[in-house]
Amino acid sequence: MSSLLLSTLALTCLAAGCSGLNPPVDPPEPQTLPPSPGQNGSGEDVPSVDVPRALGLFSVDYHHVQAPFEIVLWIMLASLAKLGFHWSGRVPAVVPESCLLIMVGLLVGGVIYGVRHSAPPTLSADAFFLFLLPPIVLDAGYFLPGKLFFENLGTILWYAVLGTLWNVLGIGLSLYGVCLLCPASLGDVSLLHCLLFGSLIAAVDPVAVLSVFQEMHVNEQLHILVFGESLLNDAVTVVLYQLLESFLRLPSVSGPDVLLGGCRVLVVGFGGLFVGLFFGLLAALTSRFTPRVPVIAPLFVFLYSYLSYLTSEMLHLSGITAIVTCAVTMKQYVEANVSERSNSSIQYFLKMWSSLSETLIFIFLGVSTIQDVHMWSWPFVCATLLLCLLWRASGVLLLTAVVNKVRRNKVTFRDQFIIAYGGLRGAICFSLVFLIVDFPKKRLFITTTIVVILFTVFVQGMTIRPLVDLLDVKRKKRALPSVSEEMHSRLIDHLLSGIEDVVGYWGQHYWKDKFEQFNRTFLRRFLIREEQQNRSSILRVYQELERQEQGERETAVQAKTVPQTNSRPLLPEEMDSIRRILSRNLHRFNSRIPAYSRHTLHQDTTRTLQRHRSLGERDTQVEDAEFNGLHSVRSGLRRSHTVCTSPTSSIPEEQAAPKHGPKKHLSFDIESE
Repeated sequence: MSSLLLSTLALTCLAAGCSGLNPPVDPPEPQTLPPSPGQNGSGEDVPSVDVPRALGLFSVDYHHVQAPFEIVLWIMLASLAKLGFHWSGRVPAVVPESCLLIMVGLLVGGVIYGVRHSAPPTLSADAFFLFLLPPIVLDAGYFLPGKLFFENLGTILWYAVLGTLWNVLGIGLSLYGVCLLCPASLGDVSLLHCLLFGSLIAAVDPVAVLSVFQEMHVNEQLHILVFGESLLNDAVTVVLYQLLESFLRLPSVSGPDVLLGGCRVLVVGFGGLFVGLFFGLLAALTSRFTPRVPVIAPLFVFLYSYLSYLTSEMLHLSGITAIVTCAVTMKQYVEANVSERSNSSIQYFLKMWSSLSETLIFIFLGVSTIQDVHMWSWPFVCATLLLCLLWRASGVLLLTAVVNKVRRNKVTFRDQFIIAYGGLRGAICFSLVFLIVDFPKKRLFITTTIVVILFTVFVQGMTIRPLVDLLDVKRKKRALPSVSEEMHSRLIDHLLSGIEDVVGYWGQHYWKDKFEQFNRTFLRRFLIREEQQNRSSILRVYQELERQEQGERETAVQAKTVPQTNSRPLLPEEMDSIRRILSRNLHRFNSRIPAYSRHTLHQDTTRTLQRHRSLGERDTQVEDAEFNGLHSVRSGLRRSHTVCTSPTSSIPEEQAAPKHGPKKHLSFDIESE
């Protein structure tokens, strides 16, 4: 495999050092040295000067650059491995990228262990939670499909909160029963230790879920349910883990302690939400004043989001919730304030940063598997694997049976199977297990966690694609919606919110309409520049779809799935031309339709019928000319053809429509303000 050849280039350098990532090594015993020239025989300290004995032509000082040099080597290894995978033919189509990266990590760890005869470097929990996890969560939150996410927010929270509690309690109590059945080997594992292990092993990793589900292109509802549940599941898992860990430090746990722990869970979750909201609004406000310095505009997106994560961790709140809330909050305002180049810079940097973090995480998962700290117990390991599958499947079935009673779009049994089967474990539970306070069975917990991760990533990750094909699960719609479809979708949303308001039902459309009204009245006026506030909603939708199409097209070109089409964003003068043409033609079109009344309808019924017939059949030259004028406007407003015709441009005779042809239907790709 070409990736393995590329990986071996850095193995020699990696095996030579890596002390910055290795576990601490006992320092050598001090040796008695003769007095240096800077010391006298009486032992008095005299300021010494490092005087070279001879002038050297060439020298090597590896310890001076050891830490950054090894970091660059690991990043280079990860990049070369990923580059080799995408040039390795049909292997990535069969095996997920995460599995291949873990295999490279296993190979690198084995080589380092064989050369040094000691454990290879491990990924510390601080390095994972402070440097590698935030880019992935930020990328997922910034490019989160907001409409789908908030439409399914109730179901996502239902799965993330209650589903996580169900798995933690079920796995923890069941494992404690297994320990009671095997007192000889597992008798020293307490109930709190089992619950603590259940809290970390129930963490569904969004990194592994993203790497697998993005390659399958499942339908939008299934993808947002699995991804949203895994994203919020981590926040709940980390909070429960910290709570149970604090219980272990107490001499005894009482009823008030459990009550305070429940309140602490709410404080941690809502505290992270408010911290992320504060920094998101602050980032949007700062981006309003960046038109004269557009170079630093993307920097505020990264700084404020990372600052929200660090602030939440400093206050012992949920950093994952904070950074997701910050990203979702600032996206719509920052995109409106900064230029297209800045938006492209934000997009590419976030994708590059998150992709690099994912690659390093999976490689270090493989490297960290080669350790001397393993402890094996067949009953505990096999029971953990079986219980993870059983409790997740039962939780999904029971929770979905309840939530389907209030959902309009039911979660089908096929989707439920994929949700239950897609509970992949990854680096989050691997990092949490190393944070457990030392006790006799900690090495058993580490070994079991590694086995569960490898089983879910390799077995479930490799078989979920054939199962999706076998069950004929609905796939994602590849084509992006047109402007007309988007406008009709918004029209239906407004219509449903009006119906809910009339009948007195406060549903999601009602609250969505209220929030949009509050956003338009207060937030947009305060957070968006004045020249962008009065921009047409038609043009905003057009530019948003154009940006999505550009991103989809670039992704498709890389994956060689969709042919590339030529397109470019609208220029300011073209926007003005669109507005003038549309306004004039719509005014001319509306002025030709008289306003009928039921009191005068009988007086000119013939005229009404003729008018409707003329609008439907277009059998006069005047109608044909006006139709051709509107058709030229419509052809200039397509998303794939952004160059507009001039308002005074004439239409060649050979392009004119025939007088007596099939019925023509008028349709506009953009709506009037």
